Amino acid sequence: MLNLILNFVCACRTSDLRVSTTEVMDCARHLELVDVLDEAQFRAALRANFAKSRREQSEFDRLYGLFFHDMRPDVELDADCDPENTDKADMRQTIEQLRQEAGDDEITKAIMDFLAGDPIPYLRQMQRLETQTEESSQALKSNLSQLSSRLEVMLRINRTRNRLLQLMPDPTPGGAPGKNQGMARLLMERLETANRMLTQETRPNNDALKQVNAYEKKTMGIGERPFSNLTAEEIVKMRSVIDQLVRKMKDIMSRRYAARNKGALDVKKTLRTAQRYQGVPIEIVFRQRPLRKTRVVTLCDVSGSVWSAARFMLNMIYSMQDCFSDVKSFAFVAGPTNITDIFEKHDVNQAIEKVITDADINFNAHTDYGEMLTQFHRNHINLLTKKTTLIIVGDARTNYQNPCEHLLDDMRARCRRVIWLNPEPEQFWATGDSEMNTYKAYCHEVRPCRNLNQLTDFIEDLVF
Repeated sequence: MLNLILNFVCACRTSDLRVSTTEVMDCARHLELVDVLDEAQFRAALRANFAKSRREQSEFDRLYGLFFHDMRPDVELDADCDPENTDKADMRQTIEQLRQEAGDDEITKAIMDFLAGDPIPYLRQMQRLETQTEESSQALKSNLSQLSSRLEVMLRINRTRNRLLQLMPDPTPGGAPGKNQGMARLLMERLETANRMLTQETRPNNDALKQVNAYEKKTMGIGERPFSNLTAEEIVKMRSVIDQLVRKMKDIMSRRYAARNKGALDVKKTLRTAQRYQGVPIEIVFRQRPLRKTRVVTLCDVSGSVWSAARFMLNMIYSMQDCFSDVKSFAFVAGPTNITDIFEKHDVNQAIEKVITDADINFNAHTDYGEMLTQFHRNHINLLTKKTTLIIVGDARTNYQNPCEHLLDDMRARCRRVIWLNPEPEQFWATGDSEMNTYKAYCHEVRPCRNLNQLTDFIEDLVF
C-alpha cells in the first residue's frame, strides 16, 4: 500500500501538484485510521492531504481517476508478473518489442511505460508540453511549437495503436474472440486514455472567479458610448467627467487618512498621558489605524486594437497613484515597458502624451501577451507580493501566439488579486485569436470595460 501511495505522490509531483514529505507521512497515518477498502474514505484521506486548495482539487481528481481507475494498478505488466499468466506474459513481450523498435525515441518510450502501467514518464511529457515556450525569433513568431509537439505525440500514439493491431488480432471489443483479447483491449483502453490526456483542457478549477457583467449606469448618453465610437468633442467632455471622478477619489482618500486616528479609545495611553496633568485626562489618545498598504501593479495594452480604450485606461491608472501606497505601471504591445516614472513626474495629459511618443514601446509590433508575460515574469516578478493587486487591461488577442497562461498562474499565486479589464464586449471573448477564456481561469475577477460607466463602476469598487 505504501509503495502505491508513493507512486501516486510521484505522479502528483510530476503534474506540478505540490506534495511535501510531511503531507505524505500525515496521509500514511490517516490511512491507518480508515478502511482503505472503502474507496470513499481512501480517496477522502488522499484528497485532504494532497489537494490544499479548491484550485488543486480538480487536478487531484484528474490524477486520482487516471492512477486508480484508468491505469488499474491491480493489473501490471512488469517483469515480475506471473509467468503462468500467458496473457500478461505475451503483452509484456509485445511492449518490450515495441520499446526496442522505438530505439532512443523518448516519447514512444513514455507511451510504452504508460501501457505497462507506469504513467510517470508520460505525465512528464504532458507537463513539458504545458510549459513549453517559444524560441525567440525576431523574423517570425508563431504558436506552432507547442502545437507541433502535441501532434508529434499524437502521431506516436497512432503509430503504436496500428502496431498493436498488427501484433494482436481482434483487439477490439466487437472483434471475434482471439488470443490475448482481454489484455489487448486493456492496452487499447490505455492508449485512448493517453490520447484523451493529450487533447483535454487542463485549466484549473476557478469556481471563485468573479465575472462582473452588471454595472450602474451613472452617466447616460456619453457614459454608455463605447470608447471607440467617441467623437473629439465627446472625448473632451469625458475627460472632464474622469477629472471629477479623480477629484472625488482623492477627497475620499484624504478624509480616510485624516480620520485614521479616530479609532477606538486607547485607555492605557490616555491614562499614561494624564499623569502629566495630575491624573486629569486632558489629552484623549485613540488607537491609530494603519495606513492602507495595498499595492497595485498595472499592465496596460496600448496596441492599435484597443488604443481607443487605452487612453482612458491610462488616465485611470494615473489617477490611482494618489489612492494607494505604491502603484507600478507598465504599458505593452509585445514586451512590458515601465511607465511609472512618467506618471510620477508629469500631469495626466502630458504623461499620456509621453507614453505615446517617448516611451520605449514598439507600436508597430504584433500584440503578444505570451511575450509580455514572459518578460514581466523574468524581470519584474519581485513586484508581486501578497499585498499586491495586479490589474491587466487588454483584449487578450494574442495573434495566435503562445498565451503562456502558466506564467499568469504563477503570478496569481504570488499576489493578492488578479483583475482583468477587457475593452471588448463579452460575446467576442471566445472568437478569433482571443485567449480571454484561457486567461480568465487564472484571474480572481474579470470585467468588460468598454465605456465610462463600466470604468467608473470598477474604480469605485476598487477604491471605495
